[in-house]
Amino acid sequence: MEVNLVRLLVEDVFGLDLASRVGGSLHFFIYDVIKIFILLSALIFLISWIQSYFPPERTRRILGSMHGYKANLTGALLGTVTPFCSCSSIPLFIGFTSSGLPLAVTFSFLISSPLVDLASMILLASVFNWSIALAYVVVGIILAVVGGTLIGKAQMEQYVEAFVTQHKVLELPGEQLTLRDRLAYARDQVSEIAQRVWLYVLLGVGVGAAIHNWIPADVITAAIGQDHWWSVPLAVLVGVPMYADIFGTLPIAEALVGKGVGIGTVLAFMMAVTALSLPSLIMLKKVVKAPLLALFFGIVIVGIMLIGYLFNSFSYLLL
Repeated sequence: MEVNLVRLLVEDVFGLDLASRVGGSLHFFIYDVIKIFILLSALIFLISWIQSYFPPERTRRILGSMHGYKANLTGALLGTVTPFCSCSSIPLFIGFTSSGLPLAVTFSFLISSPLVDLASMILLASVFNWSIALAYVVVGIILAVVGGTLIGKAQMEQYVEAFVTQHKVLELPGEQLTLRDRLAYARDQVSEIAQRVWLYVLLGVGVGAAIHNWIPADVITAAIGQDHWWSVPLAVLVGVPMYADIFGTLPIAEALVGKGVGIGTVLAFMMAVTALSLPSLIMLKKVVKAPLLALFFGIVIVGIMLIGYLFNSFSYLLL
């Protein structure tokens, strides 16, 4: 129904042929913008309502009672119910670290929160399929747990800025929220996140439409085709300077896969954009010192590239 309405809009209102580059690009742009914002609104509302049961104080208490891999896994899983970009995750990272949680747990959360969430899983499934979406979530959580564990074993607490560890966390009584309060919170989260990401969604869809209709497939595959060993590192290198939520990278990913780029290369690009964006690294530099930041960056970038190569090698099992 939605596809037909968009087709009618492009052909009858704008008078464009869908087979033309301009008409095809406009159809891609309108359809993906509508699809992403509908899914984004519905999913963020649901996830925020669930998140209202896990305020930072309660999350800290849950994590503080755990140790070892169980704590890291729980930190990573809690990151999946926080629909934040990499920059938005850093204030929570500061709060968790200042409350005395181990670095292993807080970094597992920091890696997982922008990289994997329930909304991204459903959006990935809508663009590709459920096998790829579930595999993406699993490897993202594994990367968060392994990355946090390695950082914890490095014992680099001395490289956390003093203002973080000396910051006093207020112990607030648990607020008894009514159903109306939770629904209002979820509504406000939808509005806040939509205002923050709408431009990146439009830019991402615009880039995706250009790739889909204007750049020949042979040009793209010659640069970052699945058969080239450098495609994954190049995708990561291109992704790191960018800043966008996963919602803005999905249209680009969809267009690249349609042009024959390997699914692992595309996922590596998405992971680099969401987990290692340059603005988030600049913010994190204010919180941790260079050796710890370098270790975090190195672990995540190596993990992303390994995941990219893994998906490229075994993508036939998921498609």
